[in-house]
Amino acid sequence: MPRSGRRLPATRPVALAALPAALLAVICAGPAPGATAPGAGSPAPADVRPLAGAHAPTGAPRAATFDTAPARAALQRLLPRHAGQFTLVPDPAAGADTFTVSGTAGAVTVRGSSGATLLTGVGWYLQHVAGADIGWPGDSIGMLPARLPAVPAPVTRSAQVPHRYALNDTDDGYSGPYRTFEEHQRQIDLLALHGINEVFVQVGAEYPYYRALQRFGYSAEELRQWIPGPGHQSWWLLQNLSGFGGPVTERLMRERAELGGRIAEQLRGLGMTPVLPGYFGTVPAGFAARNAGAATVAQGDWAGFDRPDWLDPASPVFAKLAAAYYAEQRAVFGDSSMYRMSPLHEGGRTGSVDVGAAAGAIQGALHAAHPGALWAVLGWQDDPTAELLAGVDTSKLLILDGLSDRYNRLDRETRWGGVPYAMGTIYNFGGHTTIGANTSVWLERFGPWRAKSNSALAGIAYLPEATGTNPAAFDLFTDLAWDAGPIDQRTWFAGFAARRYGRPDAEAAAAWEELRKGPYSTSSGLWSESQDSLFSARPSLSAVGAAYWSPKSMRYPAGSVRRALDHLLRVDPALRGSSAYRFDLVDTARQALANHSRVLLPKIKAAYEAKDLARFRTLTAEWHDGMRLLDQVTGSDPNLLLGTWLSRARSHGADRAEQDRYEYDARSLLSVWGRRSTSEGGFLHDYANREWSGLISELYARRWAAYFATLDEALAGGVAPREIDWHAFEEEWAGRTTRHPDRPSGDPYRLATAVAAALPPAAATG
Repeated sequence: MPRSGRRLPATRPVALAALPAALLAVICAGPAPGATAPGAGSPAPADVRPLAGAHAPTGAPRAATFDTAPARAALQRLLPRHAGQFTLVPDPAAGADTFTVSGTAGAVTVRGSSGATLLTGVGWYLQHVAGADIGWPGDSIGMLPARLPAVPAPVTRSAQVPHRYALNDTDDGYSGPYRTFEEHQRQIDLLALHGINEVFVQVGAEYPYYRALQRFGYSAEELRQWIPGPGHQSWWLLQNLSGFGGPVTERLMRERAELGGRIAEQLRGLGMTPVLPGYFGTVPAGFAARNAGAATVAQGDWAGFDRPDWLDPASPVFAKLAAAYYAEQRAVFGDSSMYRMSPLHEGGRTGSVDVGAAAGAIQGALHAAHPGALWAVLGWQDDPTAELLAGVDTSKLLILDGLSDRYNRLDRETRWGGVPYAMGTIYNFGGHTTIGANTSVWLERFGPWRAKSNSALAGIAYLPEATGTNPAAFDLFTDLAWDAGPIDQRTWFAGFAARRYGRPDAEAAAAWEELRKGPYSTSSGLWSESQDSLFSARPSLSAVGAAYWSPKSMRYPAGSVRRALDHLLRVDPALRGSSAYRFDLVDTARQALANHSRVLLPKIKAAYEAKDLARFRTLTAEWHDGMRLLDQVTGSDPNLLLGTWLSRARSHGADRAEQDRYEYDARSLLSVWGRRSTSEGGFLHDYANREWSGLISELYARRWAAYFATLDEALAGGVAPREIDWHAFEEEWAGRTTRHPDRPSGDPYRLATAVAAALPPAAATG
């Protein structure tokens, strides 16, 4: 990874005068009393220099004006050929989250209440006037005329909800834990363009833990062993695991902290809120023995991992550790007005702890460091519980509902007692490359939920477990927050088809109408994502999905995707040059092949059970051909390459051993996920399956080839098939260091045409 070149200096004291009195008292008190383990008697680690502007609090009273330079820089990155045709005017008096777009041909003026809102206005102009799309991924800006069109009449838009939150706690892991600053910057630009104003910042979150805990009885080496590799840190922050994929080096942690600080500053520059992880009590084993007065609760097991302990927030040591944590966090990331915490996530144990009192202490520690800061908590499974809500000032709480579109008969006001919440969606799990989302459910619920007389709906929460895989879903979900009237799904998709490739086209419209009726109109009740592919499943004649926790069957008629592919192949050749068209074509071809795996496998099973060796060989040859074609077509798009994922990981290592360790961290997340007990007992293997070139050929195709070979031998010899230790097979792959291309190859159109030719016609698909 090309690094930024900026390093955190080894010494520079935090400006103590800037800290709250309660926090200052704790810091000046020095190491926690009773700390006697190795490292407990050593001086606190040297403080680091805050990044430029890090002390500027987010959420302060709005200034009379603001600097538009960050928005102009973002606009230059987004529209390098046309940025000069926009005039960005700061207009704080317009009201919060408001923009106005006006102007003549070649001279478009956008007025807005923040840098990010100015970019949202640009995004509105591109969508509704210029007819172009900057998606995630893919764009059609190459189709824009040299001179941008005039705005027929000035248009003013205001956000319908104050909170437009983005990024799941797992996004850094599943979207790319080793990404460059430029990749994160691109993500921020896209989020601003689509109206998001609150963004979770996870990169470097381990560093405040690493520094603060050295004051509480732990050596630097112990903590480096405890902190996982970057690929698995999302779940460590959720208190689910520790250590796996590590150890990490101090150099890596410092670089990641510096990167996270730059991301936070980038958000502040645009007037967006960097949402930082808060401290709710995660500690390494043995904390109570090293710190007098501490009380901890063992958290037991999470999917086969031993969870870190939970420090009782009501114990006296908690406030001191929390204060030290927030001080270290401030030094690198600065202040914010919003912090993410989900104590007791997915089965955490309360022991004898009073949950209400604990929640109050967690919020109290947050407010001691950041007075009045908002606590964002994930609405997931049974959380947040009534006990937690009873212990806090709920006016300073926002629930990010991860289940808004998954289940039926939801009443969030009754469930959470009127606590403000954001309607959320998790339409992607583990970074799966499957197309689709419950978009009709979003449209059916958002308006009525807002209009309820007792509505507590205060925002949207864009929460796919991985981002950058589904541009239509991203566009539509973020539009909810800015459209004053109900959105008609059919009309919206027709407009999306037109701007996605730069101008209206009958075949493009027909393709997206098929996708709308199929994968983008799945219903609520049980699932919020579509099925994954059997090509990426652990081999079995009875396989119904790749990830244990994914849908077990098709959630829409497969023919919709097959017909969409045919329509996309007939799009006007003049519109085929954009990255948006190429990605959509490849992605639709990939999905059509993936769907066919669910037709082909039952036929293979029938041939095997009938002991028809000739037919078995014919069908398995067709399966192998499909996987080869799948690897080739995904290899033609830059967003679907294993090589990029692996090269990013290796670039962080200072030597061969460290490079190999980080590559294992990245590979294991895609395959075994964890050690044998978690991969098998916790059903985490293939949780992050995805159809990427390189991953298909080197892992998935090899698995199926080995499996079919055992069945072939069994049929030919009249014997039982050999058993295969799949975990050992996958672990061997995770430990490899083979290289793969990080640049696309092949002609997407030719390869998508080959996919269409290899598949049954749409009429036979259903």
